[in-house]
Amino acid sequence: MIFPLEELIEYDKNMYEITSAASRRSYQLSMLYDKERKEEYDGKMVALAARQVFTQEVEFRLEAE
Repeated sequence: MIFPLEELIEYDKNMYEITSAASRRSYQLSMLYDKERKEEYDGKMVALAARQVFTQEVEFRLEAE
């Protein structure tokens, strides 16, 4: 899966929130440098992060500052 387009189209909550969560998860994945996953996703950590967030494999929440 390159990017979860169907989940993106069907998403009816705060788009900024989920975009921010996917962006932060992508950064985490890049810092972890999991060679096997990078090869599986051809180095496209944003696609992996988006899939994880949209399929709720990774949970997120906003914290008040």
